[in-house]
Amino acid sequence: MTRSVSSRRRARLTVGGVGLAAALVVAAPLAASAHVHVTPEEAAANSSTRLAFSFSHGCDGSPTTALTIDIPEGVDGITPVLDGAWTISREVGTDGIPTQVTFTALTPVEDGVSASVALEAIFSSSVADSDIAFPVLQTCQTGETNWNQIAEEGQEAHDLDAPAPVVAVGPAAASTGDGHGDGGDHDATGSTPKAEGSAASDAADPVARWLAGGALVAALAALGMTLLRRRAS
Repeated sequence: MTRSVSSRRRARLTVGGVGLAAALVVAAPLAASAHVHVTPEEAAANSSTRLAFSFSHGCDGSPTTALTIDIPEGVDGITPVLDGAWTISREVGTDGIPTQVTFTALTPVEDGVSASVALEAIFSSSVADSDIAFPVLQTCQTGETNWNQIAEEGQEAHDLDAPAPVVAVGPAAASTGDGHGDGGDHDATGSTPKAEGSAASDAADPVARWLAGGALVAALAALGMTLLRRRAS
């Protein structure tokens, strides 16, 4: 009897240990993903890039009511993207570029529901080949989370409690200067002009075709006359 109870206890402890380990395995990636993501994570300088800031969690389970994004130095232009689920307000600097954009949800976003907001950003050439962080304040019905931590050298972003979304800015995109990218000459309609010799050749083609047709008709007439003469003789 004693052995049977001990075996049952060991079995329960084993099952409980396995269940706890499984819960930890599931909770680890969930905790790692519980922050504000930015997509894409890479952009080129001197060109417009649409950045989407997405999340699927609240503040300790409380629904999200607003996202406030700080615009960092090195951004030459920022344009919020209109979305029917949010209202938009901006704080604008003396240079006319927004320094902060706030998206307020028309309906609070429940914890566990995925949502996103977007900005059109133009990065300055001065920040090419560097990482630019966009701190985001997530405000909820109860509480808030400031996603503003930046990894130090040798530190991983996923080790931080509240990492800021980061965009890796690359060199400026190459430009051909003519708007077509092929380096060829184009006329006002965007097509490549023909050479003079080619134009002259096109003009002469109809004449050549008429002369060839006339020669063919004359040859057929001569052949017909020859056949008639042979039959008559």
